[in-house]
Amino acid sequence: MATTVNKDKPQLSFWQIWNMSFGFFGIQFGFELQNSNVSRIFETLGANKDEIPLLWIAAPVTGLIVQPIIGYLSDRTWHPYWGRRRPFFFIGAILAAIALFVMPNSPVLWIAGGMLWILDASINISMEPFRAFVGDKLSARQRTTGFAMQSFFIGVGSVIAALLPWIFTNWFHFSNTAPAGEIPDSVKYSFYIGGLAFLIAVIYTVFTTDEFPPESIEEFKKEAKSKGFRHGFQETFLGIFKMPKTMTQLAFVQFFTWFGLFAMWIYSTNAITSTQYNMAVDKTLVDKMEVLLQQKLQSAQLSSKETKTYRSLQADINEIREYRASENPVVISVNLANYFEANKENQLSASEIAELQRVRQQYNDGADWLNVCSSVRNGIAALFAFIIPLIAARTNRKITHMICLIIGGLGLISIKFITNLQLIVVSMGMVGIAWASILSMPYAILSGSLPANKMGYYMGVFNFFIVIPQIVAATILGFFTMKVFHANTMFTIVLGGASMILAGLLSLRVEDKD
Repeated sequence: MATTVNKDKPQLSFWQIWNMSFGFFGIQFGFELQNSNVSRIFETLGANKDEIPLLWIAAPVTGLIVQPIIGYLSDRTWHPYWGRRRPFFFIGAILAAIALFVMPNSPVLWIAGGMLWILDASINISMEPFRAFVGDKLSARQRTTGFAMQSFFIGVGSVIAALLPWIFTNWFHFSNTAPAGEIPDSVKYSFYIGGLAFLIAVIYTVFTTDEFPPESIEEFKKEAKSKGFRHGFQETFLGIFKMPKTMTQLAFVQFFTWFGLFAMWIYSTNAITSTQYNMAVDKTLVDKMEVLLQQKLQSAQLSSKETKTYRSLQADINEIREYRASENPVVISVNLANYFEANKENQLSASEIAELQRVRQQYNDGADWLNVCSSVRNGIAALFAFIIPLIAARTNRKITHMICLIIGGLGLISIKFITNLQLIVVSMGMVGIAWASILSMPYAILSGSLPANKMGYYMGVFNFFIVIPQIVAATILGFFTMKVFHANTMFTIVLGGASMILAGLLSLRVEDKD
């Protein structure tokens, strides 16, 4: 068709593939800051366990809307200087950088939730065309290498981004705690660095990489003009019913893969801090907090904000009464510790305030250590990205993907059985092997089955099966965690691991054409 890019694609050098992939360093910098810290931000601002998944739903819903639209539009865009995909890289980078500066300064929970919508939409504007970029620029023989290079930069960006809060705390002595309702400085400055890294890395790719023009500019313009927005909207959201066979098979793999990842992102902070760190207090302190809360709630002069705050705190105490009534000492939420430590009018003793300060510190130390483990996970992914093509050459791409997903699933499940928190690094390293494959193999398999003139569009539709499982997870994980697992978030992590193993087994059903 007229709208395809040139079919005779030259072999690109190592540095050309490097340049075209470098923007993913910045994109993943922002994405990792979001994934590693958003639950921490939500909990710090007062979110309960069952509220966190619903707040997270902003990210996948945004992706569901934005990704296919951006893919469709980028297929129909051409500028003599900016090309086809690069305008979207640039616009998304500017918006994401602004969002990264604003989000850690959110004063209340609903603003943080709204900023997640904006940040995720901005990341998607840049990220979606980057996936199609490899299909545009590289021949079938080089696509696995191209997606592996993207995985490398994703890994490197994620390593640094995940480590930043720990680095700011341990190297530069920024505080990793803050007064109730505020985000620690170590997290704030990590987001500021992330905004700059996102913008600079994407701009580097924009100005060092050219794009191939359509075979016929005139016919391209004519076709783009003949199909209006209504046609584009219908094609974008009905495309799920017209997918190539390979894409349909991969959809099931993606569904269970990303369900598992989302369980990890939502609940790993809570699961690890509540089981591996000392966040328990004597039950008499919980009793005292409940009495003080009831006194507050019975006041006739409460604002709507105060009422919501006290009800949220009471929900945390109700959870203790329902699921951990026989435990003493008993684990409490950072939400309770933040509020009662900061509000001196609650008339707690010095020793009780010291207990709450310990809980706050333990929570934030645990969140920082999880960031370190996430950095290791991403470092393993960056290194393993170059091993994946070698394994694929000796087996095939779907077997390679299966092996990696099973290793990752076992890594998530192993966290449940770890008694030494240092070993969480090993578990996350196993997830890193899966992450390297998740970021490359499905796209390498898929791109060989897609028409060149609809590469961006189908990549956008394919991402439905990243965001749909996340929406499902955000909808049901709160129920499973509270009602089935009795508020034990570690079992939610195990469920995520089992889902990832199932995805690996489903990989064997995929037809790989290249």
